[in-house]
Amino acid sequence: MFGSRYNNSLPQFAPVRPRSEPLNTQAATSQAASFLGRLPFAGDRLFLGLAIAVGVISGLAVVAFRLAIEWSRAELLGPALNPSRQRALVVPAAAGLVVAFLVARIFPRVRGSGVNQTKAALYIYNGYIPFRTAIGKFICCSLAIGAGHSLGPEDPSLQIGAALASSLGRRLKLSRDRLRLVAPLGAAAGLAAAFNAPVSAVLFVIEEVIGRWSAAVLGAVVLSALSSVVVTRVFLGAQPLFRIPAIPDVKPPELLAYAALGVAGGIAAVVFSRLIQILRPRLKALPRWSYYLQPAVAGLLIGAMAWLGAPQVMGAGYQYIDAAIHDGYTWRMMGMLAGLKILATTLSFTSGTPGGMFAPTLFIGAMLGGAVGGVERLVLPHLTYSIAAYSLVGMGVLFSGFLRAPLTSVFMVVEVSQSYSIVLPLILANTIAYAISRKLQPVPIFDMLTRQDGLELPSLEEQRDLPALHVEDAMRPPSIPILESGELAGPAWQRVQSAAQPTLFVRFPDHCWAAIAKSELAGMALNRPDQDLASVLAETPGGSEPLPRLYPDHSLDVALHYLEDSSVLLVVNRADGRKLEGIITLDDVLAAYRRTRD
Repeated sequence: MFGSRYNNSLPQFAPVRPRSEPLNTQAATSQAASFLGRLPFAGDRLFLGLAIAVGVISGLAVVAFRLAIEWSRAELLGPALNPSRQRALVVPAAAGLVVAFLVARIFPRVRGSGVNQTKAALYIYNGYIPFRTAIGKFICCSLAIGAGHSLGPEDPSLQIGAALASSLGRRLKLSRDRLRLVAPLGAAAGLAAAFNAPVSAVLFVIEEVIGRWSAAVLGAVVLSALSSVVVTRVFLGAQPLFRIPAIPDVKPPELLAYAALGVAGGIAAVVFSRLIQILRPRLKALPRWSYYLQPAVAGLLIGAMAWLGAPQVMGAGYQYIDAAIHDGYTWRMMGMLAGLKILATTLSFTSGTPGGMFAPTLFIGAMLGGAVGGVERLVLPHLTYSIAAYSLVGMGVLFSGFLRAPLTSVFMVVEVSQSYSIVLPLILANTIAYAISRKLQPVPIFDMLTRQDGLELPSLEEQRDLPALHVEDAMRPPSIPILESGELAGPAWQRVQSAAQPTLFVRFPDHCWAAIAKSELAGMALNRPDQDLASVLAETPGGSEPLPRLYPDHSLDVALHYLEDSSVLLVVNRADGRKLEGIITLDDVLAAYRRTRD
């Protein structure tokens, strides 16, 4: 750092904002950045132990949740794979009435999937999620999904885990920063247990809930997710979510067929999002008494679809996804089921019935992928097609296009299938679907839902799109005289006395730099003109203290860190620390941010 005796001689600038207050107004929405930067407990063994405890508790809760859904389905719809037509028509509507009453009168916080609610707890309520929310989510979602509403258990599992973790954190009287982090730990644990896929859960929580990578956060989230998966596998087994048949290697000509699947998936994701975008606010605008009837009407319509011959649209539909993977339906049937599932899920979700959209998204993608694969098998029979591969890629395509989590979608499909032979077509199709969805539906589904609810949560997709500003975007050319440590004070003063800068910089052979006030150099030249600058600075308290060095590729956050203590910084070359690339001040940083805003 600059020696304190030089600070007064340097140019004066406006006070530096604290690091917890972002300079960019768009980045100000990222409250996560403020507390992630203040994690003194990164190596705290007690906190890492707490992460494991959160994982164990969340895993046990999700095991009970899954068993409750299965029990509800068996009791309400019968033990057969497809319920009778009478039950299919009556049970979802009746369950909708009960769920509507519970949500309106007892558990008002359990509406929605659970992802946005967990995100709101992190950014608005300092990690606070009432324990009552976990109870309500457990009961309402078990009843709704078990009764056949077209929703899934993964998103609710995420919120249940977050609520349990938040309650445990409050019981332990954790600080605000720790409490903010505990909720995402529970979210990752709940999602990992529901999917039996720890890597996907970790990626989704960091990609869509926390929104910022950090080694400290990642370590705690990984421990929590792994702990929950271990518990889940002890009770429910380690088998993957779906039984995957052998998949042949993908040949290069087939990549065009998978690209077509990416296009179809991107369009389907946009249609799905638009239906929710249009219907949800209209149903919310109806009189409050209608809230008691909307889930029942949605259940009745879903029951009608089942009564007319499509019971596959009821519930999460994992068993039907497995059938599609094993080529159990014609391509026409799979195309029809994909369309009906979009409609059924839209009705269930927009009616206010609590439940998740992960499972329906996988169902739609599997059916769409199988349908596209079936059509292409007819059109191009000379190619070797695997309906299982198309269904799996379709799952990732819808996940990427609808939920807008492209990185998570790839790992999720690989984890739930435990198949690595489709990674290349999966990445290709997911990228195409994601690009189409972004083009046709600029606002991601989770951001759209929060804005419909009147909340202003950070758009993590928008944050990822913000330009990454570096030191080279703000620095100025080094139009200042440079002194060498071996120069004599007298000749050095003669060379730089006409310089306008009040502070001069001294370069050392070991690539270090130091600062010296111009007035002090004048005194040295007068009193000790034949002594080299290195010797003079070494005899001066703090005089040879090295300056912080920046590199052009450093982010501006690094520059701001040091500008709290210094008014001007040097930017040097990485290959040659003696080569000065430029200088940077707080005004330069602010000007760079203003240019991106304009």
